[in-house]
Amino acid sequence: MSSASDNSALLPDAEAYEERAFGFWLYLMSDAIIFALLFATYQIMANDTGGGPAGRDLFSLPHTFGETLMLLTSSLTFGLASLALDAGKRRWVLAWLAVTFLLGLGFVAMEVHEFHDMIAQGAGPGRSGFLSAFFTLVSTHGLHVSAGLVFIVVMVVQVVVKGLSQPVSSRLERLGLFWHFLDIVWIGIFSVVYLPGILQ
Repeated sequence: MSSASDNSALLPDAEAYEERAFGFWLYLMSDAIIFALLFATYQIMANDTGGGPAGRDLFSLPHTFGETLMLLTSSLTFGLASLALDAGKRRWVLAWLAVTFLLGLGFVAMEVHEFHDMIAQGAGPGRSGFLSAFFTLVSTHGLHVSAGLVFIVVMVVQVVVKGLSQPVSSRLERLGLFWHFLDIVWIGIFSVVYLPGILQ
């Protein structure tokens, strides 16, 4: 088992880290393109309710505000985990990652609850073009958050087993980019999907 004190012996070539970081940025860019297409599809289908319920009939501002607050707070706690990582404080890294995980899990639970209620009201993805676009966009984001939660668990195990070695730190930094990216996408969903729907 390696420790923080002998991590220097594990340092790989810095160029390899740069290549991994570049590859991850390419991944984020491809993800951004996917979400841009989903946003464009939603905008086109937003008024295609087919006589069914619209956003004003389905969306709840307090619920959506709660989801938003939870996810944005998780971004803050991940930032605190990054600061603890820079300071080499493993316990605090683990603590803030745990808080981030719980907040992300709470966000996913609220989203699943929202979907369940909508489908129970007969407003499932097959009801109209609007709902099909809504479920596709929002659930794609939810799946990304779920993947991020799995990523956090994996990194917690790595921090416990391997310490704050450079490979682990590098992966945590990429996870941070991914998590903050999901926050930005959610702000777009809140601004483009929920807020106009509620204010209609």
